Amino acid sequence: MQGREGENRPYIEVEDLNKFQEKIEEYLEEYNVEMGNKKAMKLVMFLDACQHVSRIARIIRQPQGNALLLGVGGSGRQSLSRLATYIMNYGLRQIEVIKNYSMKNWREDIKDILLNAGVQNKALSFLFVDTQIIN
Repeated sequence: MQGREGENRPYIEVEDLNKFQEKIEEYLEEYNVEMGNKKAMKLVMFLDACQHVSRIARIIRQPQGNALLLGVGGSGRQSLSRLATYIMNYGLRQIEVIKNYSMKNWREDIKDILLNAGVQNKALSFLFVDTQIIN
């Protein structure tokens, strides 16, 4: 997923929580249509999940914004981060660890991400999960 030059999605105060939840569900539906069946996320967007998406979006839109999300497996950290990244029109980069993945591959992947984010000034999120730690 690459950052899109789309509509400006401002971060504003929420007056009605039901409308807020509906808007997040609309973004999830847009994401699923755009990503297709392989990467579609079947999520139930209850109010707490919507608030987490909002927090993640607020964090990543800050200059040099980053977050460390903690929680038990299956709690939605990765999915909500993907959705927040989509909402903010950012690109998403994630390391794909394969069988013979080495430190050389890690350096190349990080170099590519840093060149895109730093040198080319592209808005992107780097999603790194604990299952991708080899050593």
